[in-house]
Amino acid sequence: MRPSRRWADVVRGVARRCRDDAGSASLEFITVGMLLLVPIVYLVLALSALEKASFGVEGAARQATRVFVQSGSEGDAEAAAQTAIAVTLADYGLDAHDARVQVTCRPDPTDCLTRRGFVTVSISTTVPLPLIPPVLTLDLPAGIPVQSVATEQVSRFWGSK
Repeated sequence: MRPSRRWADVVRGVARRCRDDAGSASLEFITVGMLLLVPIVYLVLALSALEKASFGVEGAARQATRVFVQSGSEGDAEAAAQTAIAVTLADYGLDAHDARVQVTCRPDPTDCLTRRGFVTVSISTTVPLPLIPPVLTLDLPAGIPVQSVATEQVSRFWGSK
């Protein structure tokens, strides 16, 4: 009977220690809080950078098509579109040199300012992930691609004064 009595004493001692939470709650809170807080903060940073770039690229494409179809000549239209893209992307903290811009026209691809023609501007860029230095050469992408396309129609009154 003696070994079973020792075993019972050990079980009672462990149960007593488990009921006594003196000082361990704050340590548990800090540990679990840090384990949950760090990924959530990184997720918020990454999503805000992605949302900022999405708004910037979408606004740049929209403004570029608007100024393109309202210009007097194709040369002026291209210059105005490039200026609109650069200004809009700069407003959102993006570099216009990193953006890839493509302008397409229909029904006549050689004459973008045809009456009732359509001008489509496509802008794409890569959003770098926060807190990842560019020197790391990982096989994983260090950025998220973002693209926007906007189309505007040239006025049926274009060129008439």
